[in-house]
Amino acid sequence: REAQKTLRGGDYYYMGLAEGGTAGPPTGHMIVAARSKTIEGPWENSPYNPIMRTQSHEERWWSKGHGTLVEDRAGKWWMVYHAYENGYYTLGRQALLEPVEWTADGWFRIAPGSDPARPIAKPSGSCPAGGGERQGCPHGFAFSDDFSTPKMGVQWSFYAGDENDRARYRYETGALVLEARGTGPADSSPLWFVNGDHAYEMEVEVDADPNASAGLLVFYSRKLYAGLGFSSRNLRMHLYGMDRTSAKPAGLGQQVWLRLRNDRHIVTVDYSADGKTWQRYDRGVEVSGYHHNVAYDFLSLRPALYASGEGEVRFRNFKYRALP
Repeated sequence: REAQKTLRGGDYYYMGLAEGGTAGPPTGHMIVAARSKTIEGPWENSPYNPIMRTQSHEERWWSKGHGTLVEDRAGKWWMVYHAYENGYYTLGRQALLEPVEWTADGWFRIAPGSDPARPIAKPSGSCPAGGGERQGCPHGFAFSDDFSTPKMGVQWSFYAGDENDRARYRYETGALVLEARGTGPADSSPLWFVNGDHAYEMEVEVDADPNASAGLLVFYSRKLYAGLGFSSRNLRMHLYGMDRTSAKPAGLGQQVWLRLRNDRHIVTVDYSADGKTWQRYDRGVEVSGYHHNVAYDFLSLRPALYASGEGEVRFRNFKYRALP
């Protein structure tokens, strides 16, 4: 058992715990509960255990676990937990919300009829002040970035980053200027963000110094990534954590437009010398296996930019859009 979460309610302390292992069978992970009248115990297991568990591999959400009880402004209770989406382990463990009810004998359980594969009414009072219950709430934020402000967008972070990365980037005239590091994606600490779309397309303009390499990726870890980069002489197709190098086409310099599409695990890449006329790279990559059960780390496969070698790389007009 792990990840104990304890709260006080009435005469009892209630504890929620995770069991079973997230990386095992889809039905293995679960949430259980216990209660005690003192924090020291003894603890009594809930008769409603498991509180939450995937019952069949045919369900949409697998390996449910690590639940936390929360109360909304109207006094209604909910459980926030994580799970993998069936067929999309690449998106990592995602957060879900289900309604909770308290029983007459003083236990909590998931409300009967709840189905996380179907929409549910949002918690009361969940809209920002002034939004109004009927007006709806803005969801998330845009991933596209024109790099026009001198502050890094909240979506971005460095893979395996540390405080030294503060001095590694700057902004100038609509460009993110990134200092090159390492020899390729694996050791360059790419700049990435978490997304949750089954299919999406992204595009960026890249201007690299002569001794620098740069590219556009979907990146899981230093072991697994896919995408296209370029150096002064070559195109570098990245797949399965390896490189496939080919000669740079005539007319393609150190300013290159790159476009990557991940359509339900099928990754294709286009490149352009002017951002108008595009050429499809002659090889795509299937990435459904780029996840924790293959390469560990409890991460997700994410859009990423990298700069390696020596010198600097300027990224401009990063565009992201979800695909139907």
